[in-house]
Amino acid sequence: MNHSIEKVQSFSKKVMENLEKVIVGKTHTLELVIISLLCQGHLLIDDVPGVGKTILARSLAKSLGVKFSRIQFTPDMLPSDVTGVSIFNQVTRQFEFRPGPIMAQIVLADEINRATPKTQSALLEAMEERQVTVDGVTYPLPVPFLVLATQNPIEYEGTFPLPEAQLDRFLMRIKIGYPSLFDEMKILELQQIRHPIEELEAVVEIDELLEVQKIIRTVYVSRPLRQYIVELTRATRENPDVYLGSSPRGSLGLFRAGQARAAIHGRDYVLPDDIKLLAENILSHRMVIQPSARLRNLSADQIVHELVTLVPVPGGDLAFQPSTA
Repeated sequence: MNHSIEKVQSFSKKVMENLEKVIVGKTHTLELVIISLLCQGHLLIDDVPGVGKTILARSLAKSLGVKFSRIQFTPDMLPSDVTGVSIFNQVTRQFEFRPGPIMAQIVLADEINRATPKTQSALLEAMEERQVTVDGVTYPLPVPFLVLATQNPIEYEGTFPLPEAQLDRFLMRIKIGYPSLFDEMKILELQQIRHPIEELEAVVEIDELLEVQKIIRTVYVSRPLRQYIVELTRATRENPDVYLGSSPRGSLGLFRAGQARAAIHGRDYVLPDDIKLLAENILSHRMVIQPSARLRNLSADQIVHELVTLVPVPGGDLAFQPSTA
């Protein structure tokens, strides 16, 4: 194992162990969060209330020692409530920019589907371009910048479904899920006196994060595996149960996330198993299912799971070979 990959492993281990002090029994979910962080990709947390979505975002910000902001989306919220607004200063006789809550490093967009499409669109520029424009002036967002958006998959009254263009901006869609019996009992024990997040401290520096974000891009992805990624994404467009398949952002998301997962597990090359384990989280929210398939209770997750079993997996040695580079 080279020294760079060891840095990624060490970084991920420190953040994971810190998060597990607060989020109990969700190792796989936390790994997906760290992968998104390493890939500089945004997360959509699609789950019911009370499973720890807000606590997860706050814990991540505390672990990294970065600025955290929470935006509670409501139907009457305006785009300026997110991005900020220019206010006229009577003393200087000039307009001054008052930054909105989006000007943070970890942003929790709580119940994002409760805001109107106009307000939701205020996030598009921030998420993709990592900047906001107010009154014709562009302001860069701080580095690092990560949006964790939440929505309740059960409650639809008073909500505005996210358009496909915005869903495509999220690297992954994840679910936290209810804890097991043992884990829920442990939660009661941990929170008997105070919430463990109150004692959580930063375990890494921002410079460390920026360094490992660069390192994962050097992880080797063989040509057969790149073709496998593209074929898997293209299969979502050709499936008869899918009205709209994944965009090329899905392929790029699998590529980047595969690199991050490989590095976390101590490899400087990506394996098909990395891609298989990430496919549902990266591709399913980028798909629109045919009405006939919905009537059969067929979900995007089920379709992606089936495609993973059908698309041929490349064989041979997928590690970097200097002689054939």
